[in-house]
Amino acid sequence: MITISTFAGKEVAVFGLARSGITAAEALRAGGAKLACWDDGEQQRAAASAAGLPLVDLDAADWRQFAALVLAPGVPLTHPKPHWTVEKARATGVEVIGDVELFFRERAATAPGSTVVAITGTNGKSTTTALVAHVLRSAGRRVAMGGNIGVGVLSLEPPSPDVVHVLELSSFQVDLTPSLAPTIGILTNITPDHLDRHGTIENYSAVKERLLRDAEVGVVGMGDEACRAIAGRRLAQQKRTIGCLVADDATRAAIAPSSAEIAALLDAGLELLVARSSSGVVRHESGAADGPAVSVADLAAVPALRGPHNAENAAFAVAVALELGLGNGQIAAALGSFPGLQHRMEVLGRIGKVTVVNDSKATNADSVEKALASFDGGIFWIAGGIAKDGGIESLARYFPRLAKAYLIGESAGDFAETLAGKAEFVHAATLPKAIEAAIEDALTSKYESPVVLLSPACASFDQYKSFEHRGEHFRALFEVRHRAESSREVLS
Repeated sequence: MITISTFAGKEVAVFGLARSGITAAEALRAGGAKLACWDDGEQQRAAASAAGLPLVDLDAADWRQFAALVLAPGVPLTHPKPHWTVEKARATGVEVIGDVELFFRERAATAPGSTVVAITGTNGKSTTTALVAHVLRSAGRRVAMGGNIGVGVLSLEPPSPDVVHVLELSSFQVDLTPSLAPTIGILTNITPDHLDRHGTIENYSAVKERLLRDAEVGVVGMGDEACRAIAGRRLAQQKRTIGCLVADDATRAAIAPSSAEIAALLDAGLELLVARSSSGVVRHESGAADGPAVSVADLAAVPALRGPHNAENAAFAVAVALELGLGNGQIAAALGSFPGLQHRMEVLGRIGKVTVVNDSKATNADSVEKALASFDGGIFWIAGGIAKDGGIESLARYFPRLAKAYLIGESAGDFAETLAGKAEFVHAATLPKAIEAAIEDALTSKYESPVVLLSPACASFDQYKSFEHRGEHFRALFEVRHRAESSREVLS
């Protein structure tokens, strides 16, 4: 745990006593802060009390005594309306921050030169975070990975010159971190998400952009208009910026989405890393319009990096690795040994000719698009749960790749309306029924290499506690069926 010394002797309010809140309170207490901890939930208050943390009803407290309110990222800061603790803090001039802000203040006070790689974006940030950490560890670097992935940031090793912190940050965490200043900041992409917490796509995009505001080096995905505009603003401020994109050809003219737009950014000083989806090779461009391309790594033989989206994730990792002094051989070897991320295009194995893929982390249509684009056809797709705005209508161009869809959860009716007349589907209702039907249909299908793909395009909370819970259940169901299939083969 990181001891937070920057609030020593000061009184700090801590609201939201789940995992990150309790860790933040313990870190503050270890550094000499005086605490006033509270949560709206009785169970959370009981857990904090059991940990020896002082409980104070913040609704009745004198807020003028607090130096800061440390707020859990799950608590509304602005939308749909500020939480009552936020309103009290603002009324008395108390700053509202989160646990990641505590980390960056401690780093500034104790190890200002330490290396921090911070990653955000609507999709791809977890895979990119895990991949960056894997590449650096494979090269012998000492890495502490956490934040919105794995363990909370304050449960990691303290900042120091010989540790590289690799942090995945959600928009909620960025919104609570005014001192956010990573060595390398990565913004993967921006598509509409969490608008219930940010109000508008413009607000959401502005929060994401803040991760790059004070980054020494900004690495930006070039696949959407919002990110390209952010890259342009950094370049206008003469801040070093590296762009990452996927292209299908080695010529600059084929660079998607807009040759002219990318050319203007190159002219403004953008450095460019291009992932070639056709060849599976990540190449480093010099930045000049007609500059030479240098091959960094071949991704064709890396199953965990299947698909154009993972080629882009690899480009982000390559950008970091090059910045931190790794050689091409080290980078290529590390990418080749990447095992993949649990619940994100995770290949569970095969049953007969059928490959079973767990993509439970795909909770919106944009993320599912990346999964469907990774296979040419023969997809037996399991989808459903609590739908996000827009449902699956944006996926229509991939419906011809579907052999059949198996709909579960409360979104099944709406998804059925979207699929009607465009793809075959059944109402499976639950995940056990869906996987069993999908495997049976795939085994008897005409396809040589069919895929059973759980990629829900939905939140999980109608039937599961989290996307992880849903993915673990899917894995368990696969393993039961796999064992049964293996037993039949032995007996035969």
